[in-house]
Amino acid sequence: MKKIRKNTIIAALTALGLGAALASPALADESFRTLDEIKESGTINIGVFSDKSPFGYVGENGDYQGYDVYLAEHLGEDLGVEINYVSTEAANRIEYLQTGKVDIILANFTVTPERAEEVDFALPYMNVALGVVSPEDAVIESLDDIGEDDQVIVISGTTAETYLVKNNPEIKLQKYDAYAEAKTAFENGNGVAWANDNTEVIAFSIENEGYVVGIPSLGSADTIAPAVTKGNETLLNWLNEEIVALGEENFFHADYEATLLDTYGADYEDTLVIEGGAVAGSETEAE
Repeated sequence: MKKIRKNTIIAALTALGLGAALASPALADESFRTLDEIKESGTINIGVFSDKSPFGYVGENGDYQGYDVYLAEHLGEDLGVEINYVSTEAANRIEYLQTGKVDIILANFTVTPERAEEVDFALPYMNVALGVVSPEDAVIESLDDIGEDDQVIVISGTTAETYLVKNNPEIKLQKYDAYAEAKTAFENGNGVAWANDNTEVIAFSIENEGYVVGIPSLGSADTIAPAVTKGNETLLNWLNEEIVALGEENFFHADYEATLLDTYGADYEDTLVIEGGAVAGSETEAE
């Protein structure tokens, strides 16, 4: 396995166009808690999804589970603090950081330049693109297949909504705040298709008969990363060092195998997982 040098963290962030570790104090939001304050309190507040299986959801026993939660549990353990999970929806992830309701967001958060102006992203841990799922008897294989009176389901505050509003404003969108609401609406026949992260729509098509991912990749490939409040450099730097160290243990592949393997199978593992923040082709990948 390739090891990642810790002194490449800043280079990685710069290559991603984020520069988060160099955030100006003038941009800092004073509502955040520093790393030392979190340790002193004995508790860290982490925002996760409660209804987006297999990434973040509440299981039958009432405990939070999933890929993001597996990572959160390890972060809490290494910090030596208890975790207070805060149920989060896509549209309020930035708000929860800016108002100090959470210290870290681990909610399948896609890195974009626009979001990086409002929060600080740590190194990424997963690859993602947009995808479109539709009924197998009326498969949408291109956005051109969507009629002028048709509606596409999206979740407010997601990159799918942003992409379609910007690039295909002619497409009518049916927006929902929660993943569970969007799934229910789609299963009930509302909308000709559902646009979301390709990981989400692939999982939906595998778990539900009668649906096909006709568009597995829409737009550019992106990454998923933890986020902290803008200017919280102590917590951000600790997160980056932690992600690099976990990569040296092959942690994120273990996370995938524990939480995502049953859904996606082994074929998607190396495609989806980013180990130690090392995006393929970036300066973080050791030679």
